[in-house]
Amino acid sequence: MKPVRRPVDRDEILENCLKAFIKAGTLELSLDDLAEAVESSKRMLIHYFGGREPLEELAMVRLEERLRQQFRADVFPAGTPLSKVVAALWEQTTRPEARGVLLLVMDLSRRAWNGSTRAKAFYAEQQRLWVQLLMKFSPDEYEAEKVLQLFQGAMLAYLITGDPEPGWRSLSSLFRGKRKSSVTARKRKKI
Repeated sequence: MKPVRRPVDRDEILENCLKAFIKAGTLELSLDDLAEAVESSKRMLIHYFGGREPLEELAMVRLEERLRQQFRADVFPAGTPLSKVVAALWEQTTRPEARGVLLLVMDLSRRAWNGSTRAKAFYAEQQRLWVQLLMKFSPDEYEAEKVLQLFQGAMLAYLITGDPEPGWRSLSSLFRGKRKSSVTARKRKKI
């Protein structure tokens, strides 16, 4: 049997802690549970991070960095319609392997609702980044915020039911309605 390789440095331990949080879908893991998950010791976690709160803070920062890299506007060609961007984002976030990240983000949202200053900051930054991303494909900030709010509601329904279809139908109907109204407006101009 091959010996298990233990994490050797702070960065590797932090990365493994984030993986454990994602796998659990929550930050609500004890230091003992985390130590076991990352094949280290509670003492080593305290040595490297000073305790639970600093470790959670660093894990949130790393999660923010990962989400920022994952949801970048430059992965889409210039001129991509907003509907195509939203479809790609929906597909990416409803993949089975994304579920733990979604649950972790929801756990942070729950913490924000309960008054956590850091979780509120995380939530506000995610909102800002999503609107910024969507505005690359629709210069109308109101439309970008509307799409984001619908996307988040659809995502919550997906997490509860496990079925991505109702959320996708709602999102795609937003764009079908927009196309219909622009076609109607063009017809009116012809009259």
